[in-house]
Amino acid sequence: MNDPSFVGLRVAITGGTSGLGLALVRALLARSARVAFVARDPSRVESIGRENPHAHGIVGDVSLKDDIYPIAMQFSGALGGIDVLVNNASSLGSVPLRLLADTDCETLEQVFATNVLGPFRLTKALLGSLAASAREGRGAVVVNISSDAAINPYLRWGAYGTTKAALHQMTQIWHQESTDHGIAFLSFDPGDMDTPLHAAAVPDADPATLKSPETAANELLDLIAASLAEQKAAESVQ
Repeated sequence: MNDPSFVGLRVAITGGTSGLGLALVRALLARSARVAFVARDPSRVESIGRENPHAHGIVGDVSLKDDIYPIAMQFSGALGGIDVLVNNASSLGSVPLRLLADTDCETLEQVFATNVLGPFRLTKALLGSLAASAREGRGAVVVNISSDAAINPYLRWGAYGTTKAALHQMTQIWHQESTDHGIAFLSFDPGDMDTPLHAAAVPDADPATLKSPETAANELLDLIAASLAEQKAAESVQ
């Protein structure tokens, strides 16, 4: 499917080997976008790369400060620039999920490192590339994957919900601060999906009641397309 909104669009995705991230890789390739993804497990990156030879796989951990610059450089090098960044990689923390009072400080730090600091550092490292795309008229979008746990105080989801709330707020602030640079920041809640992360959190959930990652991926791509169209419309009237 050659969607003109995505043909040649340069998209970088974190957590691209399972769940929503993998669904995004496949959906973007189907729309003729150029895709690079990062994940921690070398064997999974290699496997997904074989299944999707037009996507560029990178091994790295967004929760590690020392990995961020190499990831950013590989994203930019593989794609020749960045038009869209999707910060999708997420961590639940301890599984089974625990009350906040039973959550180790080290666990909370790890979840913040993945869900908040990782997106912050990677976005900051790629801001120059995104701003360049905006100046070139290609559009520039950063999507941070949120959750209804960012808004609703679910029992035992404290570590995850707290970090997603921080990510959601950071997204709104960054959007306000980046308007003059032509970069849109979107916070996207995909809903409860049939993914390994959800299965780990709620092992007795009925998959039939959950949204498929493919459905969520296409919803997100429609949101990105609308944002890019809005940017181009705004540019045409200036």
